[in-house]
Amino acid sequence: MHAVRNLRFCTKDCVCLFVCPTKATDTENGQIDASKCLDGCRLCVDTCPSHAISLTMETWVEPAPKAEAVAEKFFALLDRKASEEAAVKKVKKGGQTPILKALAKSLRIVAEDAAREAAYMLPQSKATRALIDRLLEERPQVAQKPFPEEELKELRELM
Repeated sequence: MHAVRNLRFCTKDCVCLFVCPTKATDTENGQIDASKCLDGCRLCVDTCPSHAISLTMETWVEPAPKAEAVAEKFFALLDRKASEEAAVKKVKKGGQTPILKALAKSLRIVAEDAAREAAYMLPQSKATRALIDRLLEERPQVAQKPFPEEELKELRELM
């Protein structure tokens, strides 16, 4: 772990200069030299009055794959939230009030989070690439709409 500074928050109080035991902070360019920074020292982080300094990891742990049962539960949650969102959008009594719009948006966010937690909808995930490849291969009919082949091919190329 080493310290990093967000220059947008830095108020140039320069307390970090006085507390850093290795002089890793630099006022010329505003950066912190990671090679000099002590692993997890936190002195600059704790003393920065503008909270512009934080610690970041050198390397990130690869997330463990989801068990099939866990992914299925997330997909069930996704289906439930999507159907709840559709039900909220069908409510016509009194029109779409701000509360109903907010509820529909909230349900959409939860559904998207469930999909991501099930390892889908992340462009860099293998599961998403496999899903797009399967859709391109099977070409399922989507409620009387034309199959979005070009959009899926374009998305696949971006990955």
